Amino acid sequence: MFTVETLINAGKTFLMLFGELFALFIGISFVVALLQIYISQDRIKRILTTPRKGLNSVLGALLGAVTPFCSCSTIPVLVGLFKSGAPFCGAISFLLTSPILNPAIITLMLAFFGIKATIVYTVFTFLFAVIMGLVLDAAGFEKEIKNVTVKGGHQDGISWEKMTGSFWQKQGQAMMYALKDAFGLFKGVLLFLLLGAGIGAFIYEFIPTDLLANFAGASNLWAVPLAALVGVPMYIRTETMIPIASILIAKGVAPGVMIALILGGAGASIPEVSLLSSIFKKKMVITFVVCIFAVATITGYIFNVIM
Repeated sequence: MFTVETLINAGKTFLMLFGELFALFIGISFVVALLQIYISQDRIKRILTTPRKGLNSVLGALLGAVTPFCSCSTIPVLVGLFKSGAPFCGAISFLLTSPILNPAIITLMLAFFGIKATIVYTVFTFLFAVIMGLVLDAAGFEKEIKNVTVKGGHQDGISWEKMTGSFWQKQGQAMMYALKDAFGLFKGVLLFLLLGAGIGAFIYEFIPTDLLANFAGASNLWAVPLAALVGVPMYIRTETMIPIASILIAKGVAPGVMIALILGGAGASIPEVSLLSSIFKKKMVITFVVCIFAVATITGYIFNVIM
C-alpha cells in the first residue's frame, strides 16, 4: 500500500491541490478585502434600515453574501443592526447568508464542483435566507433578542468613506491594503490549507473507493442528514473542506453528503452558536441551529439528484 510510487503520487496530488488553493485563496481574499472596504459595516447598517420587509430581507441576504465576515465580525454587525432599528427580517437574512454564501465559497465551488452545482447552491441558500428571515419575523422571534452589546469584529476601521485623496489615489490605497490583507490572511490559514491538501492527497491515494461509496454513497439515504448533524457542532473552514470534499466525491462519497457537512459546519459551528447565545434567547438559538440543519439536509438531497 505505502509503496514509493504511491507516496510519489500522493506528493504530486498534494502539490497540485495546494497550488490550486494558494492561487484561489489569494485571489478570493484580495476581492473580499476590497469588498469590505467598499461595503463598510456602517454602510450595511444604513442600507438595511429600509422599512419594507420583503426588500429588506433580500438586501440583507445580498449583503451577507458579499461581506464574508467571520463569526467574530458578523455578530457585532448584527447587534449594530438591531440597535440602529434595522428590521429583524433583514438582519436575520444577513446572519444566515454571511457564513454559508460568500465569494470564497462560490469561487471554490466553481473550481471544484462546476457551474451547475454552484448555481443551484447559490440560488437555494439565498432563497432560504430570504424566506427564513421573513418567516421568523412574522413568527415574532424579534422578542427573542437580548438587550446586549457585543464588542469585537473588524477593528482597523479602514473604509472607502474614511480614505482621503482623489478617486484613483483612494483606489490605489484600497488595492494595497487588500493585497496586504490577502497575504496576511494567507499566513493565518496556511496550516489549514496544508492540512486540507494533505488530507485530500492521502484520501485520494490510500482510502479504498468501495469503502467510502458503501458508507456515504448516494444510495445511503441516511448519509445526508447524518452528515448535516455531524457538521453542525463542528468548526469547518471552507478553505480546508472543499478540496477534501472534491477528493471524497471522486472516491464515491455522494456530493450531497459533503455539501451537508460543509453547510452544517460553516453555518452553525460551536463558536458561532456561543456568540449567538449572547444576543439571543434560547428559543431563537435553537431555531437558528434547526434552520441550518434543515438547509444543509435539503441542499444535500438536491445535490445528490442534480449531480
